[in-house]
Amino acid sequence: MRGSKFVILGGGMVAGYAAKQLVELGLKPGELTIVSGDTSIPYERPPLSKGFLAGKDSEDAIRINSETFYREHRIEVKLSCDVSSVDAGGKRLVLRSGGELAFEKLVIATGARPRTLNVPGAGLRNVHYLRSLDDSRSIRRSAKNVKHAVVIGGGFIGMEVAAVLAQKNIAVTMVLNEDRIWKRFFSPEMSAFFESYYDARGVHIVKSATVAELRGNEAVSSVALADGRNIPCEIVVAGIGVTPATEVLAGSGIEVRDGVVVDEYLRTRRDGIYAAGDVASYQDVIFGKRRRVEHWDNAVSQGQYCARSLMGDQSPFRHVPYFFSDVFDLSYEYWGDASGADQVIHRGDFTSKSFSVWWLQQERVTAAFTMNRPDEEREAAPQWIEAKRNVSGAKLKDAAAPISDALK
Repeated sequence: MRGSKFVILGGGMVAGYAAKQLVELGLKPGELTIVSGDTSIPYERPPLSKGFLAGKDSEDAIRINSETFYREHRIEVKLSCDVSSVDAGGKRLVLRSGGELAFEKLVIATGARPRTLNVPGAGLRNVHYLRSLDDSRSIRRSAKNVKHAVVIGGGFIGMEVAAVLAQKNIAVTMVLNEDRIWKRFFSPEMSAFFESYYDARGVHIVKSATVAELRGNEAVSSVALADGRNIPCEIVVAGIGVTPATEVLAGSGIEVRDGVVVDEYLRTRRDGIYAAGDVASYQDVIFGKRRRVEHWDNAVSQGQYCARSLMGDQSPFRHVPYFFSDVFDLSYEYWGDASGADQVIHRGDFTSKSFSVWWLQQERVTAAFTMNRPDEEREAAPQWIEAKRNVSGAKLKDAAAPISDALK
Protein backbone atom coordinates (compact mmCIF):
# COMPACT_ATOMS: atom_id res chain seq x y z
CA MET A 1 0.00 0.00 0.00
CA ARG A 2 1.35 3.41 -0.96
CA GLY A 3 1.49 5.99 1.80
CA SER A 4 2.48 9.48 2.86
CA LYS A 5 3.38 11.00 6.20
CA PHE A 6 0.80 13.77 5.75
CA VAL A 7 -2.32 13.56 3.58
CA ILE A 8 -4.81 16.35 2.91
CA LEU A 9 -8.16 15.09 1.69
CA GLY A 10 -9.49 17.90 -0.48
CA GLY A 11 -7.65 20.09 -2.97
CA GLY A 12 -9.04 23.50 -2.11
CA MET A 13 -7.67 26.50 -0.29
CA VAL A 14 -6.89 24.63 2.93
CA ALA A 15 -4.60 22.34 0.94
CA GLY A 16 -2.91 25.16 -0.95
CA TYR A 17 -2.14 27.25 2.12
CA ALA A 18 -1.25 24.25 4.30
CA ALA A 19 1.23 23.08 1.66
CA LYS A 20 2.82 26.51 1.48
CA GLN A 21 3.09 26.76 5.27
CA LEU A 22 4.48 23.23 5.62
CA VAL A 23 7.26 24.00 3.17
CA GLU A 24 8.12 27.16 5.10
CA LEU A 25 8.26 25.07 8.29
CA GLY A 26 10.67 22.54 6.83
CA LEU A 27 8.53 19.87 5.15
CA LYS A 28 10.75 17.21 3.64
CA PRO A 29 10.28 16.19 -0.01
CA GLY A 30 7.75 13.42 -0.43
CA GLU A 31 6.06 13.87 2.96
CA LEU A 32 2.80 15.41 1.68
CA THR A 33 0.08 14.12 -0.63
CA ILE A 34 -3.00 16.14 -1.59
CA VAL A 35 -5.98 14.09 -2.74
CA SER A 36 -8.31 16.28 -4.79
CA GLY A 37 -11.54 15.69 -6.65
CA ASP A 38 -10.94 18.92 -8.55
CA THR A 39 -9.40 19.16 -12.02
CA SER A 40 -6.96 21.89 -11.02
CA ILE A 41 -4.24 22.44 -8.44
CA PRO A 42 -5.43 24.54 -5.45
CA TYR A 43 -6.68 28.01 -6.31
CA GLU A 44 -8.23 31.03 -4.62
CA ARG A 45 -12.02 30.89 -4.51
CA PRO A 46 -13.03 34.58 -4.05
CA PRO A 47 -12.09 35.51 -7.67
CA LEU A 48 -14.54 32.89 -8.96
CA SER A 49 -17.41 35.28 -8.19
CA LYS A 50 -15.38 38.46 -8.75
CA GLY A 51 -12.30 39.01 -10.93
CA PHE A 52 -12.18 35.65 -12.69
CA LEU A 53 -15.91 35.65 -13.37
CA ALA A 54 -15.58 39.17 -14.76
CA GLY A 55 -12.74 38.08 -17.05
CA LYS A 56 -10.13 40.22 -15.28
CA ASP A 57 -8.14 37.41 -13.60
CA SER A 58 -6.49 34.53 -15.44
CA GLU A 59 -6.40 30.95 -14.18
CA ASP A 60 -2.69 31.23 -13.45
CA ALA A 61 -3.28 34.41 -11.44
CA ILE A 62 -5.61 32.69 -8.98
CA ARG A 63 -3.38 29.68 -8.22
CA ILE A 64 -2.27 29.59 -4.58
CA ASN A 65 1.01 27.95 -5.58
CA SER A 66 2.42 27.24 -9.03
CA GLU A 67 2.71 23.74 -10.48
CA THR A 68 6.47 24.19 -10.15
CA PHE A 69 6.10 24.66 -6.39
CA TYR A 70 4.56 21.20 -5.98
CA ARG A 71 7.14 19.56 -8.25
CA GLU A 72 10.10 21.21 -6.55
CA HIS A 73 9.00 20.07 -3.09
CA ARG A 74 7.83 16.66 -4.30
CA ILE A 75 4.29 17.25 -3.09
CA GLU A 76 2.02 14.83 -4.90
CA VAL A 77 -1.28 16.35 -5.98
CA LYS A 78 -3.70 13.64 -7.09
CA LEU A 79 -6.27 15.46 -9.25
CA SER A 80 -9.71 14.11 -10.21
CA CYS A 81 -9.16 11.51 -7.52
CA ASP A 82 -12.30 10.28 -5.77
CA VAL A 83 -12.15 8.62 -2.36
CA SER A 84 -14.77 5.99 -1.63
CA SER A 85 -14.13 5.70 2.12
CA VAL A 86 -11.88 6.70 5.02
CA ASP A 87 -10.56 4.00 7.34
CA ALA A 88 -9.76 6.06 10.45
CA GLY A 89 -8.58 3.10 12.52
CA GLY A 90 -6.37 1.69 9.78
CA LYS A 91 -5.21 5.16 8.75
CA ARG A 92 -5.87 4.74 5.07
CA LEU A 93 -7.98 6.18 2.28
CA VAL A 94 -9.74 3.79 -0.05
CA LEU A 95 -9.74 5.23 -3.56
CA ARG A 96 -12.63 4.75 -5.92
CA SER A 97 -10.14 3.61 -8.54
CA GLY A 98 -9.37 0.62 -6.32
CA GLY A 99 -6.11 1.70 -4.76
CA GLU A 100 -5.37 2.69 -1.17
CA LEU A 101 -3.33 5.47 0.40
CA ALA A 102 -1.95 5.19 3.93
CA PHE A 103 -1.25 8.18 6.15
CA GLU A 104 0.28 9.00 9.51
CA LYS A 105 -1.74 12.21 9.85
CA LEU A 106 -4.78 13.30 7.84
CA VAL A 107 -6.41 16.71 7.35
CA ILE A 108 -10.00 16.45 6.13
CA ALA A 109 -10.63 19.48 3.94
CA THR A 110 -13.41 18.31 1.67
CA GLY A 111 -15.16 21.69 1.80
CA ALA A 112 -18.82 22.11 0.95
CA ARG A 113 -21.08 21.71 -2.05
CA PRO A 114 -23.81 24.08 -3.25
CA ARG A 115 -27.42 23.47 -2.34
CA THR A 116 -29.38 22.89 -5.53
CA LEU A 117 -32.84 23.94 -6.61
CA ASN A 118 -35.55 21.35 -6.10
CA VAL A 119 -38.14 22.60 -8.58
CA PRO A 120 -39.33 21.52 -12.01
CA GLY A 121 -36.87 22.60 -14.70
CA ALA A 122 -33.85 22.68 -12.41
CA GLY A 123 -31.98 20.46 -14.87
CA LEU A 124 -32.33 22.83 -17.83
CA ARG A 125 -29.22 24.09 -19.57
CA ASN A 126 -27.76 27.41 -18.38
CA VAL A 127 -28.85 26.85 -14.76
CA HIS A 128 -25.70 27.31 -12.71
CA TYR A 129 -24.24 27.07 -9.21
CA LEU A 130 -20.89 28.56 -8.25
CA ARG A 131 -18.32 26.67 -6.25
CA SER A 132 -15.44 25.57 -8.44
CA LEU A 133 -13.24 26.95 -11.19
CA ASP A 134 -15.20 24.82 -13.66
CA ASP A 135 -18.44 26.40 -12.41
CA SER A 136 -17.08 29.92 -12.92
CA ARG A 137 -15.87 29.03 -16.41
CA SER A 138 -19.33 27.69 -17.26
CA ILE A 139 -21.08 30.85 -16.07
CA ARG A 140 -18.65 32.98 -18.09
CA ARG A 141 -19.42 30.97 -21.23
CA SER A 142 -23.18 31.03 -20.67
CA ALA A 143 -23.19 34.78 -19.99
CA LYS A 144 -21.83 35.63 -23.44
CA ASN A 145 -24.46 37.34 -25.60
CA VAL A 146 -27.03 37.07 -22.79
CA LYS A 147 -29.47 39.94 -22.26
CA HIS A 148 -31.39 38.81 -19.15
CA ALA A 149 -30.23 36.90 -16.07
CA VAL A 150 -31.84 35.78 -12.82
CA VAL A 151 -29.78 35.37 -9.67
CA ILE A 152 -31.53 33.39 -6.96
CA GLY A 153 -30.35 34.24 -3.45
CA GLY A 154 -29.24 37.41 -1.70
CA GLY A 155 -26.12 36.33 0.19
CA PHE A 156 -22.55 37.19 -0.71
CA ILE A 157 -22.39 34.84 -3.74
CA GLY A 158 -25.68 36.16 -5.10
CA MET A 159 -24.64 39.76 -4.55
CA GLU A 160 -21.24 39.31 -6.17
CA VAL A 161 -22.51 37.39 -9.20
CA ALA A 162 -25.34 39.88 -9.75
CA ALA A 163 -22.85 42.77 -9.68
CA VAL A 164 -20.51 41.09 -12.18
CA LEU A 165 -23.33 40.21 -14.59
CA ALA A 166 -24.82 43.71 -14.36
CA GLN A 167 -21.44 45.19 -15.28
CA LYS A 168 -21.54 43.04 -18.43
CA ASN A 169 -24.64 45.05 -19.45
CA ILE A 170 -26.96 42.16 -18.62
CA ALA A 171 -30.37 42.99 -17.13
CA VAL A 172 -30.24 41.18 -13.79
CA THR A 173 -33.13 40.25 -11.51
CA MET A 174 -32.31 39.03 -8.01
CA VAL A 175 -34.91 36.78 -6.41
CA LEU A 176 -34.86 36.71 -2.60
CA ASN A 177 -36.96 34.49 -0.34
CA GLU A 178 -36.60 37.07 2.48
CA ASP A 179 -37.94 40.60 2.81
CA ARG A 180 -34.53 42.28 2.41
CA ILE A 181 -31.11 41.56 1.04
CA TRP A 182 -28.79 39.40 3.17
CA LYS A 183 -31.01 39.55 6.23
CA ARG A 184 -28.78 37.08 8.07
CA PHE A 185 -25.86 39.53 8.24
CA PHE A 186 -27.08 43.02 7.38
CA SER A 187 -29.00 45.41 9.58
CA PRO A 188 -32.16 46.88 7.97
CA GLU A 189 -30.25 50.10 7.25
CA MET A 190 -27.47 48.18 5.51
CA SER A 191 -29.94 46.19 3.43
CA ALA A 192 -31.68 49.40 2.36
CA PHE A 193 -28.35 50.93 1.31
CA PHE A 194 -27.33 47.96 -0.83
CA GLU A 195 -30.79 47.53 -2.35
CA SER A 196 -30.73 51.17 -3.43
CA TYR A 197 -27.19 50.83 -4.75
CA TYR A 198 -28.08 47.80 -6.85
CA ASP A 199 -31.29 49.37 -8.12
CA ALA A 200 -29.36 52.45 -9.29
CA ARG A 201 -27.14 50.11 -11.33
CA GLY A 202 -29.98 48.34 -13.05
CA VAL A 203 -30.42 45.30 -10.81
CA HIS A 204 -34.07 44.59 -10.05
CA ILE A 205 -34.67 42.91 -6.68
CA VAL A 206 -37.75 40.76 -6.07
CA LYS A 207 -38.23 40.13 -2.34
CA SER A 208 -40.22 37.61 -0.31
CA ALA A 209 -40.49 35.40 -3.38
CA THR A 210 -40.50 31.63 -3.91
CA VAL A 211 -39.26 30.01 -7.11
CA ALA A 212 -41.90 27.53 -8.30
CA GLU A 213 -40.47 26.40 -11.62
CA LEU A 214 -37.77 27.04 -14.21
CA ARG A 215 -39.20 27.03 -17.71
CA GLY A 216 -37.66 26.48 -21.10
CA ASN A 217 -37.07 24.06 -23.95
CA GLU A 218 -33.71 22.40 -23.16
CA ALA A 219 -32.26 25.75 -21.97
CA VAL A 220 -33.85 27.97 -19.33
CA SER A 221 -35.98 30.81 -20.68
CA SER A 222 -37.80 32.05 -17.58
CA VAL A 223 -38.23 31.73 -13.82
CA ALA A 224 -41.78 31.23 -12.59
CA LEU A 225 -42.57 32.44 -9.07
CA ALA A 226 -45.19 30.99 -6.75
CA ASP A 227 -47.26 34.19 -6.92
CA GLY A 228 -47.70 33.79 -10.69
CA ARG A 229 -45.01 36.19 -11.88
CA ASN A 230 -42.75 35.02 -14.70
CA ILE A 231 -39.25 36.48 -15.17
CA PRO A 232 -37.71 36.00 -18.64
CA CYS A 233 -34.01 35.09 -18.71
CA GLU A 234 -31.38 33.16 -20.63
CA ILE A 235 -29.26 32.24 -17.62
CA VAL A 236 -29.93 31.45 -13.94
CA VAL A 237 -27.33 31.42 -11.17
CA ALA A 238 -28.50 30.08 -7.81
CA GLY A 239 -26.60 31.00 -4.66
CA ILE A 240 -28.77 29.39 -2.00
CA GLY A 241 -26.15 28.16 0.41
CA VAL A 242 -23.91 25.12 0.78
CA THR A 243 -23.75 21.92 2.80
CA PRO A 244 -20.54 20.38 4.19
CA ALA A 245 -19.15 17.57 2.03
CA THR A 246 -19.01 14.68 4.50
CA GLU A 247 -20.47 11.75 2.54
CA VAL A 248 -17.07 10.10 2.18
CA LEU A 249 -16.85 9.81 5.99
CA ALA A 250 -19.88 7.54 6.34
CA GLY A 251 -18.92 4.54 8.47
CA SER A 252 -15.48 5.96 9.27
CA GLY A 253 -16.13 6.50 12.96
CA ILE A 254 -15.36 10.21 12.57
CA GLU A 255 -18.08 12.30 14.19
CA VAL A 256 -20.13 14.39 11.77
CA ARG A 257 -22.68 16.96 12.90
CA ASP A 258 -23.14 19.90 10.52
CA GLY A 259 -19.59 19.20 9.41
CA VAL A 260 -16.71 17.24 10.90
CA VAL A 261 -16.71 17.76 14.66
CA VAL A 262 -13.30 18.94 15.94
CA ASP A 263 -12.03 20.56 19.12
CA GLU A 264 -10.20 23.86 19.59
CA TYR A 265 -7.10 22.20 18.10
CA LEU A 266 -9.08 21.18 14.98
CA ARG A 267 -8.64 17.53 16.01
CA THR A 268 -11.26 14.85 15.60
CA ARG A 269 -11.54 12.16 18.27
CA ARG A 270 -9.60 9.80 16.01
CA ASP A 271 -5.84 9.88 16.51
CA GLY A 272 -3.92 11.91 13.94
CA ILE A 273 -7.01 13.13 12.06
CA TYR A 274 -7.88 16.84 11.75
CA ALA A 275 -10.46 18.83 9.81
CA ALA A 276 -10.25 22.37 8.45
CA GLY A 277 -12.09 24.85 6.27
CA ASP A 278 -15.76 24.81 5.27
CA VAL A 279 -16.23 21.22 6.46
CA ALA A 280 -14.94 21.75 10.01
CA SER A 281 -17.31 22.33 12.93
CA TYR A 282 -14.83 23.65 15.48
CA GLN A 283 -14.89 24.97 19.01
CA ASP A 284 -14.39 28.74 18.86
CA VAL A 285 -12.36 29.73 21.93
CA ILE A 286 -13.09 33.44 21.50
CA PHE A 287 -16.89 33.18 21.46
CA GLY A 288 -17.11 29.95 23.46
CA LYS A 289 -19.34 28.22 20.94
CA ARG A 290 -19.20 25.71 18.13
CA ARG A 291 -19.20 27.12 14.63
CA ARG A 292 -18.57 26.27 10.99
CA VAL A 293 -17.33 29.07 8.73
CA GLU A 294 -17.64 29.12 4.93
CA HIS A 295 -15.30 31.93 3.98
CA TRP A 296 -11.86 32.45 2.42
CA ASP A 297 -10.09 33.73 5.53
CA ASN A 298 -11.17 30.77 7.62
CA ALA A 299 -9.85 28.27 5.06
CA VAL A 300 -6.54 30.14 4.84
CA SER A 301 -6.12 30.47 8.60
CA GLN A 302 -7.11 26.88 9.38
CA GLY A 303 -4.92 25.51 6.60
CA GLN A 304 -1.93 27.37 8.00
CA TYR A 305 -2.85 26.33 11.53
CA CYS A 306 -3.07 22.64 10.58
CA ALA A 307 0.36 22.86 8.97
CA ARG A 308 1.81 24.19 12.23
CA SER A 309 0.00 21.47 14.20
CA LEU A 310 1.34 18.73 11.92
CA MET A 311 4.82 20.07 12.60
CA GLY A 312 4.33 20.03 16.38
CA ASP A 313 2.62 23.27 17.46
CA GLN A 314 0.27 22.62 20.41
CA SER A 315 -1.56 25.96 20.73
CA PRO A 316 -5.36 26.13 20.15
CA PHE A 317 -6.86 27.71 17.02
CA ARG A 318 -7.78 31.27 17.98
CA HIS A 319 -9.20 33.46 15.25
CA VAL A 320 -11.85 36.17 14.83
CA PRO A 321 -14.20 35.11 11.98
CA TYR A 322 -13.72 37.42 9.00
CA PHE A 323 -14.87 37.87 5.42
CA PHE A 324 -14.71 40.50 2.72
CA SER A 325 -16.61 41.22 -0.47
CA ASP A 326 -16.37 43.39 -3.58
CA VAL A 327 -19.53 44.46 -5.43
CA PHE A 328 -19.53 47.07 -8.18
CA ASP A 329 -17.06 49.69 -6.92
CA LEU A 330 -17.61 48.86 -3.24
CA SER A 331 -15.33 46.82 -0.95
CA TYR A 332 -16.33 45.91 2.56
CA GLU A 333 -15.19 43.74 5.46
CA TYR A 334 -16.92 41.99 8.34
CA TRP A 335 -15.53 40.53 11.56
CA GLY A 336 -17.06 38.54 14.39
CA ASP A 337 -20.48 37.12 15.19
CA ALA A 338 -23.54 39.36 15.42
CA SER A 339 -25.87 36.69 16.83
CA GLY A 340 -26.98 37.60 20.33
CA ALA A 341 -26.23 41.30 19.93
CA ASP A 342 -28.51 43.59 21.89
CA GLN A 343 -27.40 46.86 20.29
CA VAL A 344 -26.45 47.89 16.75
CA ILE A 345 -24.49 51.10 16.21
CA HIS A 346 -24.23 52.74 12.79
CA ARG A 347 -21.25 55.06 12.35
CA GLY A 348 -20.77 57.31 9.35
CA ASP A 349 -23.04 58.44 6.53
CA PHE A 350 -25.48 56.01 4.92
CA THR A 351 -26.05 58.47 2.07
CA SER A 352 -22.39 57.98 1.12
CA LYS A 353 -20.24 54.89 0.56
CA SER A 354 -18.44 55.31 3.88
CA PHE A 355 -19.90 53.82 7.04
CA SER A 356 -19.31 51.16 9.65
CA VAL A 357 -21.67 49.07 11.76
CA TRP A 358 -20.94 47.71 15.23
CA TRP A 359 -22.85 44.99 17.06
CA LEU A 360 -22.67 45.02 20.86
CA GLN A 361 -23.71 42.55 23.51
CA GLN A 362 -23.80 44.00 27.02
CA GLU A 363 -21.61 46.84 25.70
CA ARG A 364 -18.97 44.45 24.34
CA VAL A 365 -18.19 44.48 20.61
CA THR A 366 -19.09 41.13 19.04
CA ALA A 367 -19.12 42.04 15.33
CA ALA A 368 -18.20 44.90 13.01
CA PHE A 369 -18.65 45.89 9.37
CA THR A 370 -16.54 48.58 7.68
CA MET A 371 -16.68 50.14 4.23
CA ASN A 372 -14.35 52.95 3.17
CA ARG A 373 -13.58 53.84 6.78
CA PRO A 374 -10.29 54.99 8.39
CA ASP A 375 -7.69 52.33 9.13
CA GLU A 376 -8.22 52.92 12.85
CA GLU A 377 -11.71 51.42 12.57
CA ARG A 378 -10.52 48.42 10.55
CA GLU A 379 -7.75 47.74 13.07
CA ALA A 380 -10.00 48.22 16.09
CA ALA A 381 -12.68 45.79 14.89
CA PRO A 382 -10.87 42.42 15.30
CA GLN A 383 -8.84 43.65 18.28
CA TRP A 384 -11.90 44.77 20.25
CA ILE A 385 -13.81 41.60 19.39
CA GLU A 386 -11.01 39.29 20.51
CA ALA A 387 -10.30 41.32 23.64
CA LYS A 388 -14.02 41.64 24.44
CA ARG A 389 -13.64 45.39 24.93
CA ASN A 390 -16.44 47.42 26.48
CA VAL A 391 -17.49 50.53 24.58
CA SER A 392 -19.92 53.39 24.84
CA GLY A 393 -22.55 53.07 22.13
CA ALA A 394 -23.24 56.81 22.15
CA LYS A 395 -19.56 57.69 21.66
CA LEU A 396 -19.09 54.95 19.06
CA LYS A 397 -21.89 56.49 17.01
CA ASP A 398 -20.09 59.86 16.86
CA ALA A 399 -18.14 59.52 13.61
CA ALA A 400 -16.55 62.93 14.08
CA ALA A 401 -14.60 61.71 17.13
CA PRO A 402 -11.71 59.20 17.06
CA ILE A 403 -13.02 55.68 17.50
CA SER A 404 -10.73 55.17 20.47
CA ASP A 405 -12.89 57.64 22.40
CA ALA A 406 -15.60 54.98 22.54
CA LEU A 407 -13.54 52.68 24.77
CA LYS A 408 -14.58 52.46 28.37
